[in-house]
Amino acid sequence: MSEHKRYNFHHHARLSVAPMMDWTDRHCRYLHRLLSADTLLYTEMVTSAALVRGGALRLLEFDAAEHPVALQLGGSDPQELAQAAKLGQARGYDEINLNVGCPSDRVQSGTFGAVLMKDPARVAACVSEMRAAVDIEVTVKCRIGVDDQDPEYVLPEFLARIVAAGCERVTIHARKAWLQGLSPKENRDIPPLDYDLVHRMKGLFPNLHISVNGGIESLDAAQGFLDAGLDGVMIGRTAYHQPTDILGTADQRIYGADTQTTAQDAVLQMLPYIESHLGAGGRLNQVTRHMLGLFAGRPGARLWRRILSEEAHKPGAGPEVVEAALAQVQTVIQNAEDALSEKEQSNA
Repeated sequence: MSEHKRYNFHHHARLSVAPMMDWTDRHCRYLHRLLSADTLLYTEMVTSAALVRGGALRLLEFDAAEHPVALQLGGSDPQELAQAAKLGQARGYDEINLNVGCPSDRVQSGTFGAVLMKDPARVAACVSEMRAAVDIEVTVKCRIGVDDQDPEYVLPEFLARIVAAGCERVTIHARKAWLQGLSPKENRDIPPLDYDLVHRMKGLFPNLHISVNGGIESLDAAQGFLDAGLDGVMIGRTAYHQPTDILGTADQRIYGADTQTTAQDAVLQMLPYIESHLGAGGRLNQVTRHMLGLFAGRPGARLWRRILSEEAHKPGAGPEVVEAALAQVQTVIQNAEDALSEKEQSNA
């Protein structure tokens, strides 16, 4: 049995940050965890082949502060996925998630990702083998269908198969994926969303923990899905580009905690992490590229982005760049507050 702490995923999976290639790396997740203690975090997709055949175990590295954190795997060979899942559990991940939603050509050529929606029996076999190999939860992230499939018919069959194989939680991206004719980016926006179908799946599978994903851009919208009976909500790009808006108040609004984290708090808490990363030979912009949206929609946001974008990539750049950018933002905020106070006094 795994020795690390067990988490209540019916609690944490009420809100999660979607696995996003090139975005949700360990530095991003560390920042997101500072903003929210409860939100469930996911890695970028890691292929089972890279781990099992390629020996790329460095892809599994993460900071203990990131818990609860799930490893998303891509693959279609049940035995190989089982081996990869065992590697993930051994490294301390809290959940193994199978990607059945990514529509990129590279993923299709490997016969995994969204193309697996066409082969629910294989997905079930993958889930079954992974469940037998590990004692942490095995979950699935899928689409409602692909290409000319009728989601009304294929999605219930798909869910029934994976539930029978031992999957107890699933995240459904409420769009089809078009494997031919649309780019991965277009597949995130062009196929229409069908949230009603996801709600109907909850009616058909009342004991299955179902999270909805796709096009959700605010905590108000997330709370609406929870109030309507879904078990969880997964937010992607908005959580990345506006992390303070989504994650900074999530613990309070979604989980009922009495705390929230400001952008300034997060920046100050990132400084020791940045020092450690630089001390290990890393570069500043590997971390700060994930911090650009911290002040989105707030005074000083443009100045913050500009300073980090222009300075963080330079050789020898260190925490002083981040501190200088924060000082500039704080000056803008103070000036705005002073101007408002003067206006209120003059109107009195």
